Amino acid sequence: MLQGGGVDDVVREVHEVLGGDVVVVDADGSVVATTCEDAPPTPAELEAAARTTETSRTVEAAGVVATPVVAGADHLATLMLRRTERLEQGDQRILERSALVTALLLLFRRSVAEAEGRVRGELLEDLLTGADRDPDGLRERARLLGADLMQPQVVVVARLVGDRARVGQAASYSAGVNGGFAAVREGHVVALLPHRDPKVAAALLGEGLRHALGGPITAGAVGPVSGPAAIVTAYDEARRCLEALVSLGRDGEVATAADLGFVGLLLGSGNDADGFVRSVLGPVLEYDAQRSTKLVGTLEAYFRAGGNLTRTAGELHVHVNTVTQRLDRVARLLGEDWQEPERQLEVQLALRLHRLVR
Repeated sequence: MLQGGGVDDVVREVHEVLGGDVVVVDADGSVVATTCEDAPPTPAELEAAARTTETSRTVEAAGVVATPVVAGADHLATLMLRRTERLEQGDQRILERSALVTALLLLFRRSVAEAEGRVRGELLEDLLTGADRDPDGLRERARLLGADLMQPQVVVVARLVGDRARVGQAASYSAGVNGGFAAVREGHVVALLPHRDPKVAAALLGEGLRHALGGPITAGAVGPVSGPAAIVTAYDEARRCLEALVSLGRDGEVATAADLGFVGLLLGSGNDADGFVRSVLGPVLEYDAQRSTKLVGTLEAYFRAGGNLTRTAGELHVHVNTVTQRLDRVARLLGEDWQEPERQLEVQLALRLHRLVR
């Protein structure tokens, strides 16, 4: 460790001293380092690793000895030795000392990642607030951190739930290991991730934040875009997508601008979707609820058919006269002017919002 070795070096040393294959897995069961790339951990081995988390002690199972890699109360990983012979007490002490060194290395790696994450977070904050003032300087700072702002980037803006510091650290780490940047800004988690589909980028961030948030991520994602100015524009759009999701009550979902269309633009300022729907369609919704009728469904089919009664009847599998009677009922509930251009636009928008909320 003092010579600059890493976890890979530790597992090689353990392999040479104790024999057998050596594997280090993190708390999620992902391989951190191994001496046998072609032999991933078996379910039985992962179960032994989970038992070390519960007991914080070395566990012996069929063909494997697993010892926890811990720092205080923080379980960082599990060091596993595949060996058929039972470990002698001295060999077990070697394995446990190796786990201690592994813990130090992982803590050091985490500290470096967090420090780099803070620098990247500062760059992201400066990018979002001053891209027009010094774009060349921002690109150079990003280059020194191994990033190229002129390459395709996806902007993800997620809802911040829980402890701000913990979520911020998790976001910085998650973005950093994926070649991006993250910061907490104006009550949101903002991340910049390169060379990805928006939904994929949001899923990566969500996986990294799942424990810190205590559940799935709610986020807007936009991109890919290139250049400081385009990134700022994408940030504004992603934030509007998030605000639209919140307005629609769709927690735990990810949306792009294409998913929400003009609805996202209208709701991006945090307007009350349910209030608008009630103000436009309230009498029709109440009529359907009280009498188990299908006026809302008829309206949706009518607009999909471009106002053609025959096609509407065909889609609903009813007679044209039934469609006419239902639309007459709508006119009595909403007013005879409901098909005038301005009112019709409001009705169609309310139907769209009602479907999204529902």
